[in-house]
Amino acid sequence: MPTKAAPNELSITAASSAMAAGDLTPEALMESCLERIATREPAVEAFAHYDAEAALDAARRLPETHGSGPLYGIPVGIKDIIDTADMPTECNSPIYKEHQPAQDAVCVSRLRKAGAIILGKTVTTEFASTFPGPTRHPRDGTRTPGGSSSGSAAAVGDCMLPLALGTQTGGSMIRPSAFNGVVGYKPAWGLFDTTGVKPLAFDLDTIGFMVRSLDDVPIVSGVLADRTPSVPVAVENPKIAFVRSADWNSADPETRTLLEETAERLRKAGAVVRDVDLPDPFDRVSPGQRTVMAYQASEAFEHEWNNHRDALSKSFRSLVEQGLAISAAERMEVMATLERCRLQLPDLFAPGEVILTPSAVGEAPLGLHSTGDSVFNRTWTALHVPCLTVPVTDGPNGLPLGVQFVEPRSDEATLLGMARWAAEALDLPVFG
Repeated sequence: MPTKAAPNELSITAASSAMAAGDLTPEALMESCLERIATREPAVEAFAHYDAEAALDAARRLPETHGSGPLYGIPVGIKDIIDTADMPTECNSPIYKEHQPAQDAVCVSRLRKAGAIILGKTVTTEFASTFPGPTRHPRDGTRTPGGSSSGSAAAVGDCMLPLALGTQTGGSMIRPSAFNGVVGYKPAWGLFDTTGVKPLAFDLDTIGFMVRSLDDVPIVSGVLADRTPSVPVAVENPKIAFVRSADWNSADPETRTLLEETAERLRKAGAVVRDVDLPDPFDRVSPGQRTVMAYQASEAFEHEWNNHRDALSKSFRSLVEQGLAISAAERMEVMATLERCRLQLPDLFAPGEVILTPSAVGEAPLGLHSTGDSVFNRTWTALHVPCLTVPVTDGPNGLPLGVQFVEPRSDEATLLGMARWAAEALDLPVFG
């Protein structure tokens, strides 16, 4: 983190340290974030809803209402498919315009209990699918910030706040995090309680979050999982599996170069790096993810389909139609293949070995009609394993490029330990 950073530029770890030392107050941190939002929100449009006065009042009262906690005084953005009792949850759909939930989602309740202040709701694509919202990339307003967690990634990337929640069903956490140059974490499926989150595909939906420091990840994960934070494993004999996948040629040249150079730099730093090709039937996992998402969306959105079909976008109607056309036999075959691969995955890697693979195809693409391609995310989402993206450099257009680390045994401590070792070896400014 910058040595003389404004409060809104601080990581969770740095802001918490400053507050503990008496050098920063929750009110001053919130004021700084709100000033940044007031300046930048007209250009970025990261928020579906926020109330500056309510957020500032909550920060002022926090010492009386909530004396401590691992996220004490930290402003948070909540993706707008996640229920909040004091703010609308509209899912970027006219069907839910001004919809006010009766209670918080479990994840929001845990954030509040930890001392966090919910600053606002961040823009999502329609129902966390593909139809985009208004959010633009903070560095280039002609480009997408990614999706479906568009507003969360843009808000953290533009220093509007230090933490935002997102979700991933295909590539909705890792891809926008990479596009916006932030640390993005999608945990193992099921680690964070999704009660109160509008479902898209219940066998895939995973809550995740965006931050600006690797030091923040175990803190937030511990809060959301309602457990003691993971202690990153100290890496002594780093082992990295470089997985290009069958879609390697879909990556932009700068992404392929970045991954190859990263693998070589980590090898020179002491890692044992080997190329790994996933065997059959892993080539069927990515298309299987799309099948599961389609048929489970057709189930999850039966009410909207039957009662508000005309209010759904063309792309969402197409998704539901695809799901309705999938036979029971095809569903069973796909689910069996995915389960087989989930069970087989750990056996393909040595103990402690972590996967290195692309976070996204490349830099954030031009245009706001699409949020980009999730080709490098779908397989890992369907396999239910934790994924972490770390910003490494900027591409030819001056926009962030990152790399993704995946832990094949769903061991968070091992994933965080390897990511820290790699970031230190690469001299990345993602600590503090």
